[in-house]
Amino acid sequence: MIIKNLDSISKIAVTMQGAEKVTKQLVIGKLDGTPKMSLRVFTIEPGGNSPFHSHNYEHLNYIISGKGAMLDEDGNENRVESGNIALVLPNEKHQFKNLSETEDFVFICLVDKEFE
Repeated sequence: MIIKNLDSISKIAVTMQGAEKVTKQLVIGKLDGTPKMSLRVFTIEPGGNSPFHSHNYEHLNYIISGKGAMLDEDGNENRVESGNIALVLPNEKHQFKNLSETEDFVFICLVDKEFE
C-alpha cells in the first residue's frame, strides 16, 4: 500500500508547445510499482491552458477545484467545474483552459502508466 499527500509531490512545469501556466504532479506512477495506471494532477493557473492536442490513449479526469473548459475537436468550450468527471477518448483532440481570473483550475488525470 502506498499513501501520499498531494502537497508533498513536486510540481513540474508542462513545457509542451502550446501549454501556458500549467504544472503536473505525478502522484502515483511506474516508479511506485503501479501495475497498470498512473495518477497525475494538473494545475492550470488563471489565464493558462494545456495545448490543443490529441494522443493515442484515453484519459479519465476528475475536476478537483476551480472552473474551466474542455475544448473539443470542433473548438466548442464544454464548461467543467469541481466535481465533474470527463473522459477523453484516444485520438480525440482536446484542450483544458482555466476560465477564472483568480483561482487555479486543478484536475486529476488518470492514464495507463506507459503514458505518464
